[in-house]
Amino acid sequence: MTDEKVDVLIIGAGPSGCVAAAYLNRNGCDVKVVEKNKFPRFVIGESLLPRCMDHFEEAGLLSCLKAEGYEVKEGARFLKGDVVCNFDFSKKHTKGWDWTWQVPRADFDKVLADELVKQGVDVCFEQEVVDVVFNEDGSSKTTTKSKDGKFNTIKAKYIVDSSGYGRVLPRLLNLEKPSELVKQSAIFAHIKDLKRPEGWEGSRITFDVLDTRTWLWVIPFSNGVTSIGYVGSTDFIETFKGTTSERLTEMLKLSNYFKERFKGVDFLFEPIAISNYSKSVKQLYGKGYVLTGNSAEFLDPVFSSGVTFATESALLSAKLITKALQKHAVDWEVEYSDYIKKGVNVFATYVKEWYTGNLQKLFFHRPENPEIKKQICSVLAGYVWDDTNPFVKNHHRLIKTVAHVIDMENKKKGIIK
Repeated sequence: MTDEKVDVLIIGAGPSGCVAAAYLNRNGCDVKVVEKNKFPRFVIGESLLPRCMDHFEEAGLLSCLKAEGYEVKEGARFLKGDVVCNFDFSKKHTKGWDWTWQVPRADFDKVLADELVKQGVDVCFEQEVVDVVFNEDGSSKTTTKSKDGKFNTIKAKYIVDSSGYGRVLPRLLNLEKPSELVKQSAIFAHIKDLKRPEGWEGSRITFDVLDTRTWLWVIPFSNGVTSIGYVGSTDFIETFKGTTSERLTEMLKLSNYFKERFKGVDFLFEPIAISNYSKSVKQLYGKGYVLTGNSAEFLDPVFSSGVTFATESALLSAKLITKALQKHAVDWEVEYSDYIKKGVNVFATYVKEWYTGNLQKLFFHRPENPEIKKQICSVLAGYVWDDTNPFVKNHHRLIKTVAHVIDMENKKKGIIK
């Protein structure tokens, strides 16, 4: 067994861990990253939001990503029957980035991790965290196990858990709690998109909405591969029987818009099914540790918020740890937990109101209200901390209110929806 000593141990080398490690390293902290898997590896979360571009830029990771030529994402398209709702990130309430990327995460995450190594960060792959012991002062001793069975201990002043779906500290410290969101499940895969249309039609991320709870995502990548996945209530997803390939093949027939384009496609890997994917925790930090990204909360894939919350929380945690290591006082409850929860709560409202159908009424009502659309577009771009936006500041009631007005208008017109 070998022993190491660092300022900060980061668990996980995904976007969250890389942003935290890059910022800490740039600010003179001794950082070590441990990652259970060998990269490249498949992971979901392939559609980014403009807000996360700020994080990559501040952490010094933007240039290496720009060089890769990923599919540019300038907005998102939602379909329901014959109605199309297009969001253009250049037409939003909040100032900020007007574009981001759609990325195959296996490649994207490896580019980030490789850049960390180039910047001098110690990144160790195939190292599983098996035990963590915290001292009264918040310092810790973490035990890792390598692929060949060797154990290593790492002493750190702080731990950043960026382990994503691995949720290392929530499991080890009993921090898990049930999500308050509806129980949704998903089946997804990659395909070689041989019938992809040219131009905007073929490159735009699209959500084909079948009903209030059921929808299909289509995320084209610049390498000719497209990510496709169905989301629905757990009960609905489980009505499809057979292998995941057989189940997803049958489900693709439900989409009037895409069924011909995806008819007879071969999946590049056996489709993956995830049941009841929403996750939550009792707290976002403790003495000597902080949870970031999916280690803390995972809401729902419908608005692609996962990576943005991962990088937002990672960058903030790194800034606060840097501040603490410089002997400045940090109020973790106010400066970290309250701030992150504020953004999570906004997006959680949008997820909840999507599945009640209220938000879908706003998306697909015609004629569109341009001002409301600009305000909602800012939320979909990840700018969920901007209180100048009424659809952020009053998120708990405004979606319901506007949906009720739409219902009243439809009732007057004799339209029943």
